Amino acid sequence: MKVKILGVVILAALILAVAFSASAPAAPNTASANAVPVPAPAPEPAKAVPADHPEIHEAINSLRHAREHLDHAAHDFGGHKVEAIRAIDEALHQLDVCLRYDR
Repeated sequence: MKVKILGVVILAALILAVAFSASAPAAPNTASANAVPVPAPAPEPAKAVPADHPEIHEAINSLRHAREHLDHAAHDFGGHKVEAIRAIDEALHQLDVCLRYDR
């Protein structure tokens, strides 16, 4: 039962990550060819008022809950646990971008 729920949550996170990354407008590429890539900072919690976009805030809470469960899971699921956590982090980042874009 827990595995099914975990699978559904991971699938939802991946769908959200793909949906929001596909719908976000691309930023112009202003980086020079010699620029050194900087690692992305950890996703910050969204600062919008919860009354704004309740579905997005609900998705953020669900993703954080799923990430917490994965962090404490005893099994690594054949390496898929790390990839799922990475996908959740990316989905959280995209949702934060969505909330900031609306301002």
